[in-house]
Amino acid sequence: MSWFESFILGLVQGLTEFLPISSSAHLRLTAAFAGWSDPGPAFTAITQIGTELAVLIYFRKDIVNIVSAWFRSLFSKEWRGNHDAQMGWLVIIGSLPIGVLGLTLQHAIEGPFRDLRLIATTLVVMGVVLGFADRRAARDESGGRHRVANQRKTLKELSIRDGLIFGVCQAMALVPGVSRSGATISGGLLMGYTREAAARYSFLLAVPAVLASGAFELKDASEGHTAWGPTIFATVIAFFIGYVVIAWFMKFISTKSFMPFVIYRILLGIALFALVGLGVLSAHAAESAG
Repeated sequence: MSWFESFILGLVQGLTEFLPISSSAHLRLTAAFAGWSDPGPAFTAITQIGTELAVLIYFRKDIVNIVSAWFRSLFSKEWRGNHDAQMGWLVIIGSLPIGVLGLTLQHAIEGPFRDLRLIATTLVVMGVVLGFADRRAARDESGGRHRVANQRKTLKELSIRDGLIFGVCQAMALVPGVSRSGATISGGLLMGYTREAAARYSFLLAVPAVLASGAFELKDASEGHTAWGPTIFATVIAFFIGYVVIAWFMKFISTKSFMPFVIYRILLGIALFALVGLGVLSAHAAESAG
C-alpha cells in the first residue's frame, strides 16, 4: 500500500465511519474503483481505532461520567440506580451480540461478505429501512393534520431489552454495506427514540466493539506483513476527519432528516449492481490481496 492510497483510504474512513452509509463498504469500493488491492478487514479495523479515538474525545464528558459511575456502582448500592451507571451496563449488554457474531463469522467477514453484489444489496436494503425509520420518526415529531405529535424516547428511558436490540442492530454491520451507525440509528428510530438519542447511543456502543476489534486485528497483523507506516498514517487521518464529521453530524440530525443518506445509499447500490451486471466491475475486484 502506497502513502497516497493510505491517505485516500484514511480520508474515506474518517468521512464515512459515522455517517449511515457504511465505511467498510466505501473502503472496499474505493479500492475496487481505483484498481488497488482490497485494504481488507484488518486495515478497516485498525483505522477504525482512529475514528473511535475521535468519539472518545468528542463524548469525553459522557464517557468519563459513565465509566466513573459504573465502577462506583460495583461497590456502592447507592450508585446502582444512577443513570450513568446503568448506561455502563447497557453498553456492555449491547456489545455482546457483535462480540459473539464477530468471532463466529470471522471467516465470512474476511471472505464472502466482501462480495460487491452483497454490498450493493445491503446498501439498498438498509437504505430503505433507514428511510422508513426516518419517515416514522418525522411523523411522530410533527404529528400531522389529524394527529397529535408523539413524544419520542430519550436515553433515560433505555431498557435492557432496547439496549440488546441496539446491539443486535450493531452486529448487522459486520456485513459491509450495512453501516454500524445506519443499523443502530434505524433500530433506535423504530423503537421510538429521538434521532439524537439513537445516534448518541450508537456512537457510545461502538467504542468497546471497535477498540476490541482493532486490538484483535493488531494482534493478527503483527504476525503478518502489514504495511505499518501507511496504516498508522491512515489511522491518524481518519481520527482528525472523523472528529469533524461527528461534530457536524450531531448538529445535522437535530434539525434535518436522514433522507439525503437514504437516497445516496440506494443510488450507489443500484449503480454498483449495474456496473457488476454489465461486467464493468468484477464482484471480486481487488479482493485477492488484503
